[in-house]
Amino acid sequence: MRSLTLTLTASLLSAAAPALAADKPQLTVYAPDYFASEWGPGPKIEAGFEAQCACDLVFVTGDVLPRILLEGASTKADAVIGLNTDQTARARATGLFAPHNQDVASLTTPVTWTDPTFLPFNWSEVAFVYDDTRLKNPPKSFQELLDAPANAYKIVMQDPRSSASGLATLLWVKHIYGDKASEAWAKLAPQVLTVTKDWSESYGMFTDGEADMVLSYTTSPAYHIVEEKDLHKHALMFPEGNYFMVELAAQLKDTDQPELAQKFMDYILSPEFQTMIPEANWSYPAKLPNDQLPQAFRDLPRPEKTLFYSEAEAEAIRKPALEEWLRAFAR
Repeated sequence: MRSLTLTLTASLLSAAAPALAADKPQLTVYAPDYFASEWGPGPKIEAGFEAQCACDLVFVTGDVLPRILLEGASTKADAVIGLNTDQTARARATGLFAPHNQDVASLTTPVTWTDPTFLPFNWSEVAFVYDDTRLKNPPKSFQELLDAPANAYKIVMQDPRSSASGLATLLWVKHIYGDKASEAWAKLAPQVLTVTKDWSESYGMFTDGEADMVLSYTTSPAYHIVEEKDLHKHALMFPEGNYFMVELAAQLKDTDQPELAQKFMDYILSPEFQTMIPEANWSYPAKLPNDQLPQAFRDLPRPEKTLFYSEAEAEAIRKPALEEWLRAFAR
């Protein structure tokens, strides 16, 4: 009887579910693959937003900017999430995006933010991460890393042509070394064990013990502390500074769900959304005071300097910096 009741109930729910979903308006948000994965922040954000919007939030995953550039005005996106400042010049040039209509004066980012279109939702700085059980004497500065004997370290990093963190590293090196960036890459290249397409592959090699250091983020150790009780992973804070990496959201100007898209922008800076970020995306939220962060994040060391290029500067530097990097790694 119990089985029959459960089966009947399940059948009724199954039959009713499509009708209920069909009755709700849909908000389509383009997002990176990681974002909507089971270990990313997407599922919690989807549940939280749907609980208050009476809508169906659908994440469409993939490379966000290339898809928007390809689709143009015919895009099905109502909003996007996961862009960064190294991409926003090209995104802005499409003319497809509307103002976010948020008060950004109270953001807790280390860089003052005034952009009316692209809204920060989390941030960190790029950094080399190491395990102190395997690497006893890590470099104390970027220059010390460059001056180390050839093959002193085994580093894995990401390709700047396919990875946001890889591109941020190009800008990091350019910010520190300027016209000497080519020489810096030539010195660093012998220390690089391999270059991977994306961050996940690099980090997997590091945690498998194949590399001494991995290009990642200043907040990466928080994951190991919280999830694994592992206090041996550390991010290197170089006195030259670490490069600011911020992720952004925006709403589409010609969306057929303008009210929902605006509600989503409002939700991004809400305390509920912001408190999900640290232990779902392992980054600092864009609007949350330090005393409201999880303890592991409050205890993380911070770099002395946060380096940053504006959108226009990053776009102007991107191609020549990539050519410098390619020359160093083609040898």
